[in-house]
Amino acid sequence: MTTETLTPNTMTATARPNPLLALMRAPDTLVPTWLIALLCRFGIAGVFFLSARTKVDGVITLREETFTLFTYEYHVPLLPPEVAAYLATYAEHALSITLALGLLTRLSALGLLFMTLVIQLFVYPDAWPTHLVWAGPLVYLLGRGGGAFSLDRLLRIP
Repeated sequence: MTTETLTPNTMTATARPNPLLALMRAPDTLVPTWLIALLCRFGIAGVFFLSARTKVDGVITLREETFTLFTYEYHVPLLPPEVAAYLATYAEHALSITLALGLLTRLSALGLLFMTLVIQLFVYPDAWPTHLVWAGPLVYLLGRGGGAFSLDRLLRIP
């Protein structure tokens, strides 16, 4: 009786694909990265844009309640409450719009990620689960960019 050692070159049996493994990998081909980027952009832009809209009357006039929030509830360090109110409100508007458009996506995501960090550290430190939900898409966009359906791609901005 002879003993034959099978090596990858001498194997005669063909490896059958594992159907469970193929099923688990299916989303890799079914969900394109442009769709992931688009959903991340619109989802997180919506959160910040709607927050910004609660702080203004009309287009750019800050509500009196906004100044009250920044004076008594949002304890942003290093900035007077009035300055912080204007900066945060205008940044929420501008960064969410540019993010939705996919214009300067990485810079917009970085700005909103910084805002999220400030909110986490100084405003609502117990709301970390919500802030992680915001940070996830922002980190994805920071690392991967706005995707195929973005102004960045059209303008060839990395």
